[in-house]
Amino acid sequence: MRICVITSGHLATCPRMVKAAEALAEAGHAVRVISAQFVDWAAAADNAVAGCRWSAFDYRRRTAPVNYWRTGIELHAARQCVRMVGVERAPFRLLAAANGRASRDLLNLALAQPADLFYGGTRGGLAIAALAGRRAGVPYGVDLEDFHEGELPDGRQADGARLLLRRLQSEVLHGAAFATAGSAAIAARYQFEYGRPVVPVHNTFPLPAEAPDPDTHGAGGLRLYWFSQTIGRGRGLEDVVRAIELAGIRAELHLRGAGAFECATPVNLTVRMHAPAPPARMIDLCRPYDIGLSPEEGRSLNRELCLSNKALTYILGGLAVVLSDTAGHRALAGDLGEGALRYRPGDVASLAAGLRRWSEDRGALRRARAAAWQAAQRRWNWQDRRERGALIGAVEGALA
Repeated sequence: MRICVITSGHLATCPRMVKAAEALAEAGHAVRVISAQFVDWAAAADNAVAGCRWSAFDYRRRTAPVNYWRTGIELHAARQCVRMVGVERAPFRLLAAANGRASRDLLNLALAQPADLFYGGTRGGLAIAALAGRRAGVPYGVDLEDFHEGELPDGRQADGARLLLRRLQSEVLHGAAFATAGSAAIAARYQFEYGRPVVPVHNTFPLPAEAPDPDTHGAGGLRLYWFSQTIGRGRGLEDVVRAIELAGIRAELHLRGAGAFECATPVNLTVRMHAPAPPARMIDLCRPYDIGLSPEEGRSLNRELCLSNKALTYILGGLAVVLSDTAGHRALAGDLGEGALRYRPGDVASLAAGLRRWSEDRGALRRARAAAWQAAQRRWNWQDRRERGALIGAVEGALA
Protein backbone atom coordinates (compact mmCIF):
# COMPACT_ATOMS: atom_id res chain seq x y z
CA MET A 1 0.00 0.00 0.00
CA ARG A 2 1.04 3.63 -0.57
CA ILE A 3 1.75 5.59 2.61
CA CYS A 4 2.76 9.25 2.92
CA VAL A 5 4.57 10.17 6.15
CA ILE A 6 4.47 13.90 6.93
CA THR A 7 6.46 16.05 9.33
CA SER A 8 6.59 19.83 9.45
CA GLY A 9 10.12 19.61 10.84
CA HIS A 10 13.49 18.45 9.58
CA LEU A 11 14.28 14.76 9.17
CA ALA A 12 17.41 15.37 11.24
CA THR A 13 15.31 16.62 14.17
CA CYS A 14 12.43 14.13 13.78
CA PRO A 15 14.04 10.69 14.12
CA ARG A 16 10.69 9.33 15.24
CA MET A 17 9.07 9.92 11.85
CA VAL A 18 12.16 8.60 10.06
CA LYS A 19 11.97 5.35 12.05
CA ALA A 20 8.26 5.07 11.28
CA ALA A 21 8.81 5.55 7.55
CA GLU A 22 11.65 3.01 7.43
CA ALA A 23 9.64 0.45 9.42
CA LEU A 24 6.66 0.79 7.12
CA ALA A 25 8.90 0.46 4.05
CA GLU A 26 10.49 -2.68 5.53
CA ALA A 27 6.98 -4.05 6.09
CA GLY A 28 6.43 -3.90 2.32
CA HIS A 29 4.66 -0.56 1.84
CA ALA A 30 5.57 2.10 -0.71
CA VAL A 31 6.46 5.10 1.48
CA ARG A 32 6.93 8.77 0.65
CA VAL A 33 8.25 11.20 3.26
CA ILE A 34 7.39 14.92 3.31
CA SER A 35 9.39 17.34 5.46
CA ALA A 36 10.44 20.98 5.76
CA GLN A 37 13.82 22.69 5.83
CA PHE A 38 14.22 25.99 7.68
CA VAL A 39 17.44 25.73 9.76
CA ASP A 40 20.83 25.49 8.05
CA TRP A 41 22.56 23.04 10.41
CA ALA A 42 19.56 20.69 10.42
CA ALA A 43 19.23 20.87 6.62
CA ALA A 44 22.88 19.87 6.32
CA ALA A 45 22.15 16.85 8.55
CA ASP A 46 18.97 15.78 6.72
CA ASN A 47 19.43 12.50 4.86
CA ALA A 48 17.20 10.47 2.58
CA VAL A 49 15.16 7.81 4.38
CA ALA A 50 16.13 4.22 3.60
CA GLY A 51 13.68 2.57 1.22
CA CYS A 52 11.53 5.72 0.88
CA ARG A 53 11.07 8.61 -1.50
CA TRP A 54 11.60 12.00 0.10
CA SER A 55 10.44 15.54 -0.77
CA ALA A 56 11.32 18.61 1.31
CA PHE A 57 9.99 22.17 1.19
CA ASP A 58 12.80 24.67 1.81
CA TYR A 59 11.94 28.02 3.37
CA ARG A 60 15.32 28.98 4.78
CA ARG A 61 15.99 32.69 4.59
CA ARG A 62 19.45 32.12 3.10
CA THR A 63 18.60 29.56 0.43
CA ALA A 64 14.92 30.27 -0.34
CA PRO A 65 14.22 33.93 0.57
CA VAL A 66 10.98 34.14 -1.44
CA ASN A 67 9.56 31.11 0.36
CA TYR A 68 10.82 32.48 3.67
CA TRP A 69 9.01 35.81 3.35
CA ARG A 70 5.88 34.40 1.72
CA THR A 71 5.32 31.71 4.34
CA GLY A 72 5.92 34.21 7.12
CA ILE A 73 3.33 36.60 5.69
CA GLU A 74 0.84 33.76 5.20
CA LEU A 75 1.28 32.56 8.79
CA HIS A 76 0.79 36.07 10.18
CA ALA A 77 -2.28 36.67 7.97
CA ALA A 78 -3.86 33.36 8.97
CA ARG A 79 -3.46 34.14 12.66
CA GLN A 80 -4.98 37.57 12.17
CA CYS A 81 -7.95 36.02 10.36
CA VAL A 82 -8.49 33.49 13.14
CA ARG A 83 -8.51 36.29 15.71
CA MET A 84 -11.07 38.22 13.66
CA VAL A 85 -13.35 35.26 12.91
CA GLY A 86 -12.89 33.44 16.20
CA VAL A 87 -11.41 30.01 16.79
CA GLU A 88 -14.80 28.27 16.98
CA ARG A 89 -16.01 29.66 13.65
CA ALA A 90 -12.77 29.50 11.67
CA PRO A 91 -12.63 26.80 8.97
CA PHE A 92 -10.26 23.94 9.61
CA ARG A 93 -7.90 24.85 6.77
CA LEU A 94 -7.48 28.35 8.22
CA LEU A 95 -6.69 26.85 11.62
CA ALA A 96 -4.05 24.65 9.97
CA ALA A 97 -2.47 27.67 8.29
CA ALA A 98 -2.43 29.53 11.62
CA ASN A 99 -0.94 26.54 13.43
CA GLY A 100 2.27 26.22 11.43
CA ARG A 101 4.35 27.81 8.74
CA ALA A 102 4.29 26.42 5.17
CA SER A 103 1.23 24.26 5.81
CA ARG A 104 -0.14 24.90 2.31
CA ASP A 105 3.17 23.98 0.69
CA LEU A 106 3.58 20.79 2.70
CA LEU A 107 -0.02 19.84 1.91
CA ASN A 108 0.64 20.31 -1.81
CA LEU A 109 3.72 18.08 -1.55
CA ALA A 110 1.71 15.41 0.27
CA LEU A 111 -1.03 15.46 -2.38
CA ALA A 112 1.37 15.53 -5.33
CA GLN A 113 1.15 11.72 -5.64
CA PRO A 114 -1.63 9.28 -4.68
CA ALA A 115 -1.59 7.68 -1.24
CA ASP A 116 -3.72 5.09 0.55
CA LEU A 117 -2.95 6.56 3.98
CA PHE A 118 -1.35 9.70 5.40
CA TYR A 119 0.54 9.65 8.71
CA GLY A 120 1.47 13.02 10.21
CA GLY A 121 3.72 13.90 13.11
CA THR A 122 5.06 17.04 14.83
CA ARG A 123 2.56 19.72 15.79
CA GLY A 124 2.35 21.24 12.32
CA GLY A 125 2.07 17.85 10.61
CA LEU A 126 -1.12 16.78 12.38
CA ALA A 127 -3.45 19.11 10.50
CA ILE A 128 -1.63 18.51 7.20
CA ALA A 129 -2.24 14.77 7.46
CA ALA A 130 -5.93 15.40 8.24
CA LEU A 131 -6.34 17.83 5.33
CA ALA A 132 -4.57 15.45 2.96
CA GLY A 133 -6.71 12.51 4.05
CA ARG A 134 -9.91 14.52 3.64
CA ARG A 135 -8.90 15.84 0.23
CA ALA A 136 -7.81 12.43 -1.06
CA GLY A 137 -10.68 10.53 0.55
CA VAL A 138 -8.39 8.09 2.37
CA PRO A 139 -7.71 7.40 6.08
CA TYR A 140 -5.07 9.23 8.06
CA GLY A 141 -3.27 8.69 11.32
CA VAL A 142 -1.36 11.08 13.58
CA ASP A 143 1.61 10.82 15.90
CA LEU A 144 1.49 12.76 19.17
CA GLU A 145 5.12 12.66 20.18
CA ASP A 146 4.40 15.41 22.74
CA PHE A 147 1.39 16.70 24.64
CA HIS A 148 1.32 19.84 22.53
CA GLU A 149 -0.98 21.91 24.73
CA GLY A 150 1.44 21.27 27.56
CA GLU A 151 4.25 22.90 25.59
CA LEU A 152 2.54 26.30 25.79
CA PRO A 153 3.36 28.65 28.69
CA ASP A 154 0.87 29.20 31.47
CA GLY A 155 -0.99 32.49 31.60
CA ARG A 156 -3.45 34.46 29.52
CA GLN A 157 -0.90 35.40 26.86
CA ALA A 158 -1.10 31.82 25.52
CA ASP A 159 -4.91 31.49 25.71
CA GLY A 160 -5.42 32.16 22.01
CA ALA A 161 -2.81 29.61 20.95
CA ARG A 162 -4.23 27.09 23.41
CA LEU A 163 -7.79 27.49 22.11
CA LEU A 164 -6.62 27.14 18.52
CA LEU A 165 -4.64 24.00 19.32
CA ARG A 166 -7.51 22.38 21.25
CA ARG A 167 -9.96 22.98 18.40
CA LEU A 168 -7.45 21.75 15.84
CA GLN A 169 -6.50 18.61 17.79
CA SER A 170 -10.13 17.81 18.56
CA GLU A 171 -11.01 17.75 14.86
CA VAL A 172 -7.84 15.90 13.91
CA LEU A 173 -8.18 13.20 16.56
CA HIS A 174 -11.87 12.51 16.05
CA GLY A 175 -11.34 12.03 12.32
CA ALA A 176 -8.15 9.99 12.57
CA ALA A 177 -8.12 6.26 11.88
CA PHE A 178 -5.55 5.87 14.65
CA ALA A 179 -3.24 7.92 16.87
CA THR A 180 0.14 7.11 18.41
CA ALA A 181 1.94 8.90 21.27
CA GLY A 182 5.50 9.21 22.53
CA SER A 183 4.88 7.79 26.02
CA ALA A 184 2.23 5.95 27.99
CA ALA A 185 1.66 9.10 30.07
CA ILE A 186 1.10 11.24 26.95
CA ALA A 187 -1.25 8.62 25.48
CA ALA A 188 -3.29 8.51 28.70
CA ARG A 189 -3.54 12.30 28.84
CA TYR A 190 -4.77 12.60 25.25
CA GLN A 191 -7.29 9.85 25.86
CA PHE A 192 -8.53 11.68 28.96
CA GLU A 193 -8.74 15.06 27.22
CA TYR A 194 -10.17 13.97 23.87
CA GLY A 195 -11.97 10.72 24.64
CA ARG A 196 -10.37 8.42 22.09
CA PRO A 197 -7.77 5.65 22.39
CA VAL A 198 -4.14 6.45 21.67
CA VAL A 199 -1.41 3.82 21.18
CA PRO A 200 1.90 4.43 23.03
CA VAL A 201 4.93 4.02 20.77
CA HIS A 202 8.02 5.11 22.68
CA ASN A 203 11.02 6.95 21.22
CA THR A 204 13.08 3.78 21.15
CA PHE A 205 15.85 3.09 18.62
CA PRO A 206 17.20 -0.05 16.92
CA LEU A 207 19.64 -2.17 18.87
CA PRO A 208 23.21 -1.37 17.76
CA ALA A 209 25.20 -4.02 15.94
CA GLU A 210 27.99 -3.75 18.53
CA ALA A 211 27.35 -4.15 22.26
CA PRO A 212 28.74 -1.38 24.48
CA ASP A 213 31.84 -1.79 26.62
CA PRO A 214 30.60 -1.90 30.23
CA ASP A 215 33.90 -0.69 31.68
CA THR A 216 33.98 2.87 32.97
CA HIS A 217 36.14 5.37 31.14
CA GLY A 218 39.16 5.92 33.33
CA ALA A 219 39.56 7.09 36.91
CA GLY A 220 39.92 10.80 36.20
CA GLY A 221 36.35 11.66 37.15
CA LEU A 222 32.83 11.01 35.92
CA ARG A 223 32.11 11.72 32.25
CA LEU A 224 28.52 12.94 31.92
CA TYR A 225 26.71 13.46 28.60
CA TRP A 226 23.61 15.38 27.48
CA PHE A 227 22.29 16.19 24.01
CA SER A 228 19.38 18.02 22.46
CA GLN A 229 18.63 20.25 19.49
CA THR A 230 19.31 23.37 21.57
CA ILE A 231 21.23 24.10 24.76
CA GLY A 232 19.65 26.53 27.18
CA ARG A 233 18.12 27.15 30.56
CA GLY A 234 15.25 25.21 32.05
CA ARG A 235 16.46 21.76 30.98
CA GLY A 236 17.61 20.57 34.43
CA LEU A 237 21.32 21.04 33.75
CA GLU A 238 21.57 23.64 36.51
CA ASP A 239 20.63 20.91 39.01
CA VAL A 240 23.43 18.72 37.66
CA VAL A 241 26.05 21.49 37.99
CA ARG A 242 25.01 22.28 41.57
CA ALA A 243 24.99 18.57 42.47
CA ILE A 244 28.53 18.06 41.16
CA GLU A 245 29.72 21.06 43.19
CA LEU A 246 27.96 19.76 46.31
CA ALA A 247 29.30 16.23 45.82
CA GLY A 248 32.87 17.55 45.58
CA ILE A 249 33.77 15.12 42.80
CA ARG A 250 35.75 15.66 39.62
CA ALA A 251 33.59 15.49 36.52
CA GLU A 252 33.33 16.44 32.86
CA LEU A 253 29.98 17.59 31.48
CA HIS A 254 29.70 17.11 27.71
CA LEU A 255 26.85 18.98 25.97
CA ARG A 256 25.82 18.44 22.36
CA GLY A 257 23.50 20.89 20.62
CA ALA A 258 23.15 24.40 19.26
CA GLY A 259 23.45 27.38 21.60
CA ALA A 260 25.44 28.37 24.65
CA PHE A 261 25.51 27.03 28.21
CA GLU A 262 25.07 30.03 30.49
CA CYS A 263 25.73 28.68 33.95
CA ALA A 264 28.59 29.33 36.37
CA THR A 265 30.59 26.14 36.85
CA PRO A 266 32.60 25.06 39.91
CA VAL A 267 36.33 24.36 39.70
CA ASN A 268 35.78 20.59 39.97
CA LEU A 269 33.68 20.54 36.76
CA THR A 270 34.84 20.90 33.15
CA VAL A 271 32.19 21.68 30.53
CA ARG A 272 32.83 20.72 26.91
CA MET A 273 30.58 21.69 23.99
CA HIS A 274 29.90 19.57 20.90
CA ALA A 275 28.15 20.43 17.63
CA PRO A 276 24.75 18.94 16.74
CA ALA A 277 24.86 15.61 14.89
CA PRO A 278 22.43 13.46 12.87
CA PRO A 279 20.12 11.09 14.79
CA ALA A 280 21.75 8.03 13.20
CA ARG A 281 25.03 8.80 15.01
CA MET A 282 23.63 9.46 18.47
CA ILE A 283 24.07 5.99 19.96
CA ASP A 284 27.71 5.75 18.89
CA LEU A 285 28.36 9.30 20.12
CA CYS A 286 27.23 8.23 23.61
CA ARG A 287 29.77 5.46 23.97
CA PRO A 288 32.77 7.45 25.33
CA TYR A 289 30.83 8.54 28.43
CA ASP A 290 29.77 7.00 31.76
CA ILE A 291 26.41 8.61 32.49
CA GLY A 292 23.64 10.04 30.32
CA LEU A 293 21.56 12.93 31.68
CA SER A 294 17.80 13.31 31.24
CA PRO A 295 17.00 15.80 34.03
CA GLU A 296 13.67 17.16 32.71
CA GLU A 297 12.41 19.70 35.22
CA GLY A 298 8.70 19.05 34.71
CA ARG A 299 8.02 22.81 34.60
CA SER A 300 5.64 22.29 31.70
CA LEU A 301 2.99 19.60 31.54
CA ASN A 302 4.58 18.16 28.43
CA ARG A 303 7.95 17.79 30.17
CA GLU A 304 6.19 16.00 33.02
CA LEU A 305 4.58 13.52 30.64
CA CYS A 306 7.28 12.91 28.03
CA LEU A 307 9.79 10.08 27.90
CA SER A 308 12.71 11.72 26.16
CA ASN A 309 14.63 10.14 23.31
CA LYS A 310 17.78 11.08 25.24
CA ALA A 311 17.17 8.50 27.95
CA LEU A 312 16.32 5.79 25.42
CA THR A 313 19.44 6.59 23.41
CA TYR A 314 21.79 6.50 26.41
CA ILE A 315 20.86 2.96 27.43
CA LEU A 316 21.51 1.66 23.90
CA GLY A 317 24.99 3.18 24.22
CA GLY A 318 25.48 1.35 27.53
CA LEU A 319 25.35 4.40 29.82
CA ALA A 320 23.93 4.62 33.31
CA VAL A 321 21.17 7.23 33.34
CA VAL A 322 20.19 10.16 35.55
CA LEU A 323 16.39 10.59 35.35
CA SER A 324 14.23 13.23 36.97
CA ASP A 325 11.23 11.71 38.74
CA THR A 326 8.45 12.60 36.29
CA ALA A 327 5.39 10.66 35.14
CA GLY A 328 6.97 10.06 31.76
CA HIS A 329 10.19 8.64 33.21
CA ARG A 330 8.83 6.34 35.92
CA ALA A 331 8.18 3.21 33.86
CA LEU A 332 11.67 3.34 32.34
CA ALA A 333 13.34 4.12 35.68
CA GLY A 334 11.60 1.18 37.34
CA ASP A 335 12.68 -1.20 34.59
CA LEU A 336 16.30 0.01 34.62
CA GLY A 337 16.64 -0.74 38.33
CA GLU A 338 20.17 0.10 39.46
CA GLY A 339 20.90 1.41 35.97
CA ALA A 340 19.01 4.62 36.79
CA LEU A 341 19.60 7.37 39.32
CA ARG A 342 16.18 8.94 39.89
CA TYR A 343 15.72 12.22 41.75
CA ARG A 344 13.04 14.86 42.21
CA PRO A 345 13.69 18.04 40.19
CA GLY A 346 15.39 20.52 42.51
CA ASP A 347 16.54 17.84 44.99
CA VAL A 348 20.22 18.59 44.43
CA ALA A 349 21.32 16.79 47.61
CA SER A 350 19.84 13.47 46.47
CA LEU A 351 21.38 13.85 43.02
CA ALA A 352 24.77 14.74 44.55
CA ALA A 353 24.70 11.65 46.78
CA GLY A 354 23.98 9.38 43.82
CA LEU A 355 26.72 10.89 41.66
CA ARG A 356 29.20 10.69 44.53
CA ARG A 357 28.43 6.98 44.99
CA TRP A 358 29.04 6.26 41.29
CA SER A 359 32.22 8.32 41.38
CA GLU A 360 33.65 6.54 44.42
CA ASP A 361 32.44 3.01 43.60
CA ARG A 362 33.36 2.20 40.02
CA GLY A 363 32.02 -1.33 40.47
CA ALA A 364 28.57 0.11 41.18
CA LEU A 365 28.85 2.32 38.11
CA ARG A 366 29.84 -0.66 35.99
CA ARG A 367 26.83 -2.63 37.28
CA ALA A 368 24.57 0.34 36.56
CA ARG A 369 25.79 0.54 32.98
CA ALA A 370 25.30 -3.20 32.52
CA ALA A 371 21.77 -3.02 33.94
CA ALA A 372 20.84 -0.19 31.56
CA TRP A 373 22.12 -2.15 28.55
CA GLN A 374 20.27 -5.30 29.65
CA ALA A 375 17.01 -3.35 29.91
CA ALA A 376 17.61 -1.90 26.44
CA GLN A 377 18.06 -5.41 25.02
CA ARG A 378 15.09 -6.83 26.91
CA ARG A 379 12.47 -4.15 26.30
CA TRP A 380 13.53 -0.65 25.31
CA ASN A 381 14.44 -1.00 21.65
CA TRP A 382 12.69 -0.36 18.33
CA GLN A 383 12.57 -4.04 17.35
CA ASP A 384 10.37 -4.87 20.34
CA ARG A 385 6.86 -5.94 19.32
CA ARG A 386 5.38 -3.28 21.63
CA GLU A 387 7.13 -0.51 19.70
CA ARG A 388 7.70 -1.09 15.97
CA GLY A 389 5.03 -3.79 15.98
CA ALA A 390 2.47 -1.49 17.60
CA LEU A 391 2.98 1.14 14.90
CA ILE A 392 2.76 -1.32 12.00
CA GLY A 393 -0.33 -2.90 13.57
CA ALA A 394 -2.07 0.47 13.86
CA VAL A 395 -1.24 1.44 10.26
CA GLU A 396 -2.25 -1.88 8.73
CA GLY A 397 -5.42 -1.94 10.79
CA ALA A 398 -6.38 1.42 9.29
CA LEU A 399 -5.53 0.25 5.78
CA ALA A 400 -7.60 -2.92 6.24
